[in-house]
Amino acid sequence: MAEAKLHLKKGDYVIVISGADKGKKGRVLKAYPKTNRVIIEKVNMIKKHAKPSQRNPQGGIIHMEAPVNASNVMLFNEKLNTVSKAVFQVREGKRVRVCKKSGDEL
Repeated sequence: MAEAKLHLKKGDYVIVISGADKGKKGRVLKAYPKTNRVIIEKVNMIKKHAKPSQRNPQGGIIHMEAPVNASNVMLFNEKLNTVSKAVFQVREGKRVRVCKKSGDEL
């Protein structure tokens, strides 16, 4: 299976374009290029039952974010207040990610 190129990176501001959390915005906390998934803050929240451990002596129910497929999210440009694609351009001999609509570096 060939590894797909992920159009998102950690720290990108994105909006969910499909699914149960459609319309929610947030920062990418973690990206998994091999499985084409991303974790976004306060999106796709799940409850996890944790046993008591040294790290969490009380145990109990923990609320955490679950991964979302990268095809269900899109880069959000706060300046233009709209979604946009990330494209690669060569600027001053370096390959940089650029917002397609505004031309700003990401």
